[in-house]
Amino acid sequence: MEPILDVTVEVHSHLSATDERTLAEDVLDGLTRPLKELPPKHLYDARGSELFDGICELPEYYQTRTERLILQTHADDIVERTGAVELVELGSGSATKTRVLLDAMAAAGTLQRYVPVDVSATTVHAVAELFADEYPDMSVYGLVADFERHLEHLPAPAGPRLVPFLGGTIGNLPPGTRRRFLRSLAPMLGADGHLLLGTDLVKDPRVIEAAYDDSAGVTAQFNLNVLHVLNRELGADFEVDAFEHVAFFDRQREWIEMRLRSMKPQHVRIDALDLELDFAAREELRTEISAKFTPQRLRADLAAAGLELVEIFTDPDELFAVSLARVA
Repeated sequence: MEPILDVTVEVHSHLSATDERTLAEDVLDGLTRPLKELPPKHLYDARGSELFDGICELPEYYQTRTERLILQTHADDIVERTGAVELVELGSGSATKTRVLLDAMAAAGTLQRYVPVDVSATTVHAVAELFADEYPDMSVYGLVADFERHLEHLPAPAGPRLVPFLGGTIGNLPPGTRRRFLRSLAPMLGADGHLLLGTDLVKDPRVIEAAYDDSAGVTAQFNLNVLHVLNRELGADFEVDAFEHVAFFDRQREWIEMRLRSMKPQHVRIDALDLELDFAAREELRTEISAKFTPQRLRADLAAAGLELVEIFTDPDELFAVSLARVA
């Protein structure tokens, strides 16, 4: 007899016309600034997501496999220390690393509920049904939502809550935005909840830069793909082959920047916005920042958000960290 799956999915990603910034709004805002820029979320259309999956398998891209190794090594300890009965994952994606934590919670006999949060309805439904089938004694409450805007729609905690925010995604937020986001997250943890934060660490800049400018050129394709997105979705006429991928480590700010550099003077029209732009030769469009952390920066960001660092778990080479924090 087939098990009855306890799955609920709510949609909150398009609550109102003013609540959600669209691609068009981001382009109009970002490409009319003195330093042209776009938020990195627009890199992840279907093709971009496929390319990023390929990046995660590259030898230069240590982040994904290192974070997974840390979780595999410390998942049982994390579950024992938190006593978590539910897991709320922000930006669930394909949730491959989530299984490590769910397995540890199931083995400990504490697993009651999984709450995947992602802007993609397809993703939320897929992981909700997959994990509900794999863990039949667990309920699933999925949210189709932007975790930067819709955290108030999370269900009340069912008990001690564990909130993984993995993949180094926190580093894509500028410092002020990062602290505001963490501050908004703190009340959602509940009195007994914990945040599990994945952060890339400061290290040899050559190692960092290689991870964002691989020898096979996959990251370059991933970065350039955003111009195809603008051409397709907004009727732009970017000459994609006239741009090149640039990635460098800013040693002062301790973050990586990905940019697209125009290799010649160009005039671009974006029909959907009735917008015309000029690019000078070698002018750059910033598409991503990815901050790297020291323990001191991590503690400071958490403290500014009313959180305290409980423990930092890292790998033997100290490339990446997964940190446990709670409300101070």
